[in-house]
Amino acid sequence: MKEYYSKTPGAVVSTAIDKYLYVMVNRRPDNLIRLAYSKAEYVNDVSKLEHNIIRESLKLLGIKNGIDVTYSGDLPIDRVGTGLGASSSLSVGVLNALYFFKGEKVTPEQLAREACKIEIEILGHPIGKQDQYIAAYGGINHIRFYPDESVEVKPISIPEEAKKVFEKNLLLFHTGFTSDSITVLTEQKEKTPVNGAILANMVSFTDLVSNMLTSGKLDQFGDILHKNWIYKKKLASKISNNIIDESYEKGISAGAEGGKILGSGGGGFLLFYCPSHKQASLRQALSHLEELEFNFATEGSKIIYSS
Repeated sequence: MKEYYSKTPGAVVSTAIDKYLYVMVNRRPDNLIRLAYSKAEYVNDVSKLEHNIIRESLKLLGIKNGIDVTYSGDLPIDRVGTGLGASSSLSVGVLNALYFFKGEKVTPEQLAREACKIEIEILGHPIGKQDQYIAAYGGINHIRFYPDESVEVKPISIPEEAKKVFEKNLLLFHTGFTSDSITVLTEQKEKTPVNGAILANMVSFTDLVSNMLTSGKLDQFGDILHKNWIYKKKLASKISNNIIDESYEKGISAGAEGGKILGSGGGGFLLFYCPSHKQASLRQALSHLEELEFNFATEGSKIIYSS
């Protein structure tokens, strides 16, 4: 969050996964704007759109009317609060589609920067920049955020065999409920001045993990992930709860070496790092939760069809 990186650089290690949002844009023969998602909107003035991200994206690009925008996804599109960065992926994807619609090609940096502008500056969401940047760039990256608002995206090159093991050992389980990110992140934002030392430790973990992945030595990854989770829970009171803690402890007891809640916390998906020979035990222990199978995605937002 800006409250941290405005004083000292912040950092994350982040990966894109193969769960996609699909944005479709078409020209209309009239002066209306039509949006289709879980509901349909027909308006004659962009400012009348209810969908805040699409409304502000159209405004930013100066598109006033005569357009259809539709989106759908691999995951239930209205299951908000999963911690998978869906809103930021949508921001990046809509901008990419709209620029292409206008005949303009833009860089991942511009897409990420403008998605951040819409979500953080214009809409005032209490979030960081990591989701927008990973959605725009794809791959596995060590991302640094600097006080001057610049962002450095450094791809992490992992030996191929180690990458296969790393991917196979990461498992996702939905907690059964979604997170209230606004509440959690607002408190975290307010507590940033007193959480400086905790956040500094979490930033230092990103260097350790980046070096581990580059070397292909993953033995300590689960332990770092676990320590990071212990720190993360201290950032705000509702990042975890009794239900999340119980599921986490079941996962660790069943053989996982570490884990964390994704996103802001309070719900959504639990990520575990678990050796392959203990995964059957982990799945049995968490059989009450829905598992989401996934793979890494090497590419970020891209145009897949044009006519």
